[in-house]
Amino acid sequence: MELGCDGVQMATRFVATEECDAPLSYKQSYVDATKDDIVIVKSPVGMPGRAIRNEFVKEREKADEKVTKCFNCIEHCNPKTTPYCISMALIHAAEGDTNQSLLFCGENAYRVDKITTVKAIFDELNA
Repeated sequence: MELGCDGVQMATRFVATEECDAPLSYKQSYVDATKDDIVIVKSPVGMPGRAIRNEFVKEREKADEKVTKCFNCIEHCNPKTTPYCISMALIHAAEGDTNQSLLFCGENAYRVDKITTVKAIFDELNA
């Protein structure tokens, strides 16, 4: 901020904070991620997203998951052709199952080295 900028855009860094309501295992996935773990995944509607490569992502790289229940959460999603159910992947993430979930993240998630507080992040930004 001392360089004269008016603000920054950084959502990923705030996931691994004490104030974030994500499960501890989700936050720890950011801390444990390496640069090679950050990959582009394809959503059920074909849109790209960035995520941490975990067992779920590795399995989807090999084969699609058969969707047996549809929540009708995305209008353009066809359960017969979708590579996986995004609702279930996100529910697993919210429940803390970091192996069978989709862990969306930013490009620099691997740079998160600890779980901290929002205040500490702002103190660092303003230092």
